[in-house]
This record gives sequence, C-alpha cells and structure tokens, in this order.
Amino acid sequence: MEKKSYRNMAEHINLLGWIYIVFNLIGLLVAGVVFLAVIGGGLLSGDAEAIFITSIVGTAIAGFLLLVSAPGIIAGVGLLKRKSWARILALILGFLNLLNFPLGTALGVYTIWALMQEETALYFAPAD
Repeated sequence: MEKKSYRNMAEHINLLGWIYIVFNLIGLLVAGVVFLAVIGGGLLSGDAEAIFITSIVGTAIAGFLLLVSAPGIIAGVGLLKRKSWARILALILGFLNLLNFPLGTALGVYTIWALMQEETALYFAPAD
C-alpha cells in the first residue's frame, strides 16, 4: 500500500469523525431548543395541567433526540482517536443514516465508502 493512500484515508477518517461530532451536536442543540420551546409553551399558558403535559412531552422528545445523537458523538470521537470499535459503530450509524434523507443519506454513503476501504481497515489495525 502506498504511503500517500494511507495518509489520504486518514484525512477522510478525521473528516468523518468531525462530521459525526458536529452533525450530532446539532441534534443536541435541537433537543435543547425543543425542550425549552415545548416546556416554555406550557409555562406561558399558566395552566397546571398544560405545564404537566408539556413538561412530559418536552422531556420525552429531548430525551429521544439525546439518545439518537449520543452514539454519533461517541463514534466521531472514537474515529478521531483511531479506535477500532468506532469504525464498527460508525458503519452501523452510516447504514441507519441512509434512511435520513437527504443529509443523513449523504453522510451514510460517505461513511460506508470511507470505512469499507482496505486502507481504512489497515488504519484501524493495532500498531505493532
């Protein structure tokens, strides 16, 4: 394998790691905005029952978005640290992202292309 090809794949992996981190941090930001908006709407109503219901709904939606975003951040950090488990996690997330049209689909295709290369497998191989 050429040294240039190996370095090129390392750049793709670093880029992919940062994309996963930023993409999923945006998901966390959306979770916070939704949480504040839904609960804030209930608080503005002044109705105790509305406050109760919106607090449950806002917490559930924000919790779901947190649950969906956390693995992507973990995978991104793992890719940057060259952890072999991160390659597997990112591939799983990449296949799942194919269903998230259009940005997730593009991320999924790029993930699968970058992480299925022979050079990438060598990049994640333990150092001797």
